[in-house]
Amino acid sequence: MGRPGVGQMMLRLGIWAFTLSVAMATAEHMATGPVRLREKREWLWNSLFLEEEKSGQPPFHVGKLKSSKFNANTKFVIEGEGANTIFRVDDNGDISAYEKLDREEKSTYHLTASLIDINTKDPVEEKEKFTIQVTDLNDNSPRFPSNYTGSITERSPQGTEVLKVTATDADDPTTANGQVTYQLLNGTDLFSIKHTGSITTKVNYLDREAQSSYVVMIMAKDMPGMSMGNSATTVVSINVGDINDNMASFKKDLFIFDVRENENANFKVGVMEVEDQDEEQNKDPVFTLKPELCNSAFQVAQNPRRDGVITLKEGLDFETTAKYVCEVQIREPSLVTPPDSNSKQVITKATVYINVLDVDEPPLFTQEVYNFSLREDAAVNFKVGKVSARDPDAAQLQVRYSIDDPSCPVRINPQTGEMHTERELDRELVAKHKFYVTAAEIGSQGLKSYATVNLVVTDVNDNVPELRNVTDIYVCHNEAAGMTVRTIEAFDKDEHPQVFTFKLAKESSNFSLIPTGDNMADIKVKQGGFEADDMREYLLEVIVTDPGKPPRSSTSTVVISMCRCGPDMNKDMCRAYTQTGVSIHALIAILLCILTILVIVILIVLRKRYQKDPMVVLGKNSGEIHEQLVTYDEEGGGEMDTNGYDVSILTSARNELGPRPGPGLYALVKKPSLGHAPIPTPAPATAGRADMAIMIDVKKDEADHDRDGIPYDTLHIYGYEGPESLAGSLSSLATSSEGSNLDYDFLNDWGPRFKTLAELYGVDGMDDDNQY
Repeated sequence: MGRPGVGQMMLRLGIWAFTLSVAMATAEHMATGPVRLREKREWLWNSLFLEEEKSGQPPFHVGKLKSSKFNANTKFVIEGEGANTIFRVDDNGDISAYEKLDREEKSTYHLTASLIDINTKDPVEEKEKFTIQVTDLNDNSPRFPSNYTGSITERSPQGTEVLKVTATDADDPTTANGQVTYQLLNGTDLFSIKHTGSITTKVNYLDREAQSSYVVMIMAKDMPGMSMGNSATTVVSINVGDINDNMASFKKDLFIFDVRENENANFKVGVMEVEDQDEEQNKDPVFTLKPELCNSAFQVAQNPRRDGVITLKEGLDFETTAKYVCEVQIREPSLVTPPDSNSKQVITKATVYINVLDVDEPPLFTQEVYNFSLREDAAVNFKVGKVSARDPDAAQLQVRYSIDDPSCPVRINPQTGEMHTERELDRELVAKHKFYVTAAEIGSQGLKSYATVNLVVTDVNDNVPELRNVTDIYVCHNEAAGMTVRTIEAFDKDEHPQVFTFKLAKESSNFSLIPTGDNMADIKVKQGGFEADDMREYLLEVIVTDPGKPPRSSTSTVVISMCRCGPDMNKDMCRAYTQTGVSIHALIAILLCILTILVIVILIVLRKRYQKDPMVVLGKNSGEIHEQLVTYDEEGGGEMDTNGYDVSILTSARNELGPRPGPGLYALVKKPSLGHAPIPTPAPATAGRADMAIMIDVKKDEADHDRDGIPYDTLHIYGYEGPESLAGSLSSLATSSEGSNLDYDFLNDWGPRFKTLAELYGVDGMDDDNQY
C-alpha cells in the first residue's frame, strides 16, 4: 500500500506554518494594541489530517489544539463525529485517533472544540468548528460490474461503437488513486478502446459468415502514467449481426416431379431447395416461372426455410398435357451489393420437368348446376330438359344417369339424360325443386359424379280469389244510412298482381258494396232504420275477379246478422254471444249423456236395495256368526259362550230360507237323535276308526251338494273360541297331531253329541299312522 507523496507532506507543513504565523501575528497585535470591547477568537487551527489505514498500532497523533487563553487552569473539550470514541484530546490539546480509519467509509469528520475552566467548568472560549480529513491511499482496485456482451452488424463502417465498458474505483477520484484507464489486451487488429471505455471497430469488413462472434479482454488500471497501481480485467463477447449480403442459389439446376391429374388446386408438386448463407430472416428469394404454359398451371412460393415450393394453380388434364417443361429463376431484391458470394458459383436458373400421371376420373358434367323452369300446368311426362356428362379419360366409357331422391317430381332417362315430369306440379305447394343427378361410369370402377338441378315452377292462374274478414258481421237496428258495416279483403294464391274487382251478384235493397282500393271493399247500409223485431240474416253474394289471364272469379256468401245494439251502437255483445253459444246438436248430445248416467245410477241403487244379505235375517252380521261354535240345534254341556247367539233366530233363519235340502250321506247313515235317546255304549276302537273315514266322506259330500243350507251337524272351528271355554281353541290351524301333549279325554264327559269329536281327538295307544 502506498504512502502520501512528498508534495502532499510539503503542503501540510505549509498550512501548519501559515496557521502558526497568523496566530502569532494576531497575538502580538492584541498584546500591543488598544483594548477592545469585544475580543476575536484566539483559536490557532482549522483543519487536521490523518492517513487512512495508518501503519502501526493506535493511538495515532492527529494534531494539537492551541489557544492563546490556554493555561494551567483550563483544558480542551471536543464534541462531534467520533469525539471521545475514535478521537480523544488530552489536557495539553493533543488529539489522537484510537482506531484505524478508512476513507472509503468516511472521508471527513466534523467536530467542535472548546476551552473550559477546570474548576468551574465554565467555558473560557466559545466553541469552534474544525474537521479531521482522512487522506486517501491506493488500497482499492478498479471493479467491473460483470462481463459484457455487445453486437455489431457485419460490414459496419470503421469506428462504429460496439459497446462501452465502465470500471469503478472506490479511491479518491480527485487523485491518481481513483482515476481509471482502459486497455484492450487482444483483438487489437479489429477493435480499439477509448479512455472512456468505448469499444469501436478498426475495420469495415467484419463478415458474419466468416466469423460470427469475437471474445476480447479489457483491463482497467488506476494511477495512470505510472507502472505501479491496481488493475482488473473483464471479458467482452461481441456478436456479429447478419445482413442479406449472400446471393441465394439453387442446389442443382434440374428438378423432376410427378403429379396426378386429379389433384386439386394448391396441391404441392415439389420443393426446389435453395442455398443461402444468410440467416432465415434475411433471406428474401423471389421466384419467376416460365413459360406462360407453366405459369398458368403452376406457381412457386417460399416455405419457412425459404425454399421454392411448386403448387398447382388449377386442375391438370393428362389427356390435354401430359408433360410440362418449366424454367424457374431466383433473385433477391433486398440483396446488399456487392454480395459476398459474388466470386462463388451460384445457380440462379433451374429447369423443372413436371410429369402428369393419368388416373381414372369420374364422369364430367358440362355444367355443375343446371337451371330449368316449367309451368305448373305441365302435363305428366312433359320434357323438362337434359343433362350431359362424359368420361374424360381416353377410354371414353358410357355414362348412366340416375336421380336418387324418391320425392323428386322428375324422372331421368338413364342413357340420354333427358328429364320428364313424373307427376303434376303445383306452384302453390312447392315453387322450386332442387335435386341431384348422378352420372356413373358403366364398367371399370363405376366412378360417380354429381350435378345440381334447380327446377322453378312458374305460375298459372289456377286459383280463384278468396275473401277475408267475412265472419261475425252484425248491423244494429238503428244503424244510419251510409254507415260501413264491414270492410272485406280479397286475396289470391297466384303470383299475378293483387288487383281485384268486387261486385254483388244481385242488388240488395239494404246493403251496397263499395270498392276502396288495396283489394278491399266496404259493405255499407243503404237505408238504415231496421225494425226492432227484425232478426233476419241478410245474405250478400259477392263476386271477386282477379287480373290473371284468363281472369278467374269466385262467388262468396256474406252473412249479415241483426243486433240489438242499444243507444251506444255496441255490437260486441252480439259477437260474444255468438262465440259462446252451443249448437243444437251439441245440446242434444249433452242431454243424452246426462240421462244415461242418471239411469245407470238408479239401476245400481235399486239393485242394492232389493238384494238382501242372508245373514241379515239372523239379526247379526256374518262375522258374528262365524265366531260361534255351531253344531246341531244347541250347544252341549260345558260351553260357556252360549250367550253369543239366539237359537230361535237361527231356527227362524233356516225356515225363511225355504225347505231344507235332503240329508247328506252321513245324516242318512248315522245322525244323532234329537230326542232323549239313551246314550249308546261306546264302540270299540276299531269302530271309531271306521266312523272317522265315513265322517270325512260325509263332509265332502255335503260340501259338494249343499250350497245354501247351514250344516248344523258340521263343527265350524275358528282360531278363537269363547273366552270362558275349558276347551280353549279347537281351531285346526292351531292343532297338530305331531308333538301335541294335550289331553282331550274330557270331551267324553260332554255327552253323546260330542262323541264323534271325542273319538277324533281321543288317544289310543294302538293307533299309528300306518293304520289310516
